[in-house]
Amino acid sequence: MIYKLSHCLRFVREAMSIPVILGSVVVALIAAQGLKMLLIALRYRQRLSLQDVVVTGGLPSTHCATVTALCLSTLWTVGWWTPIFAVTAVLAVIVIRDALGVRRTAGEEGRTINNIIRLAHVRTPPVHYSLGHTPPEVAAGIAIGALAALIAISFI
Repeated sequence: MIYKLSHCLRFVREAMSIPVILGSVVVALIAAQGLKMLLIALRYRQRLSLQDVVVTGGLPSTHCATVTALCLSTLWTVGWWTPIFAVTAVLAVIVIRDALGVRRTAGEEGRTINNIIRLAHVRTPPVHYSLGHTPPEVAAGIAIGALAALIAISFI
């Protein structure tokens, strides 16, 4: 009987933490993508554009910001010993590794292919590519995600 009661209480605690967790992800997403849009506008001396909402690559990594906010807000609301935290931690490691490795390598290969197409004067459209992220871009995303989780835990 005591086991069932503690199991029910844990379920209620985890269910009540969902708004905080989702709130932290939304805060991280808006902050990271908003900062990226602002930096693009400043760098290229252009107005903010709605098309920049879906820009990939660059500073900061929105993927890393959102997955960090998800992982840390889960940790701070339900604890490190829960299965849901384990899942979010593994997801965070995969996303951050992907941002640094696979996506970065694929983007560099896309750039190289476009250079070959240009130099060889081949009549084919350029390959679309995204460069992925450098370590500082990933670090900035992680920092924004951690800050978003802290804000969500404190105010939501």
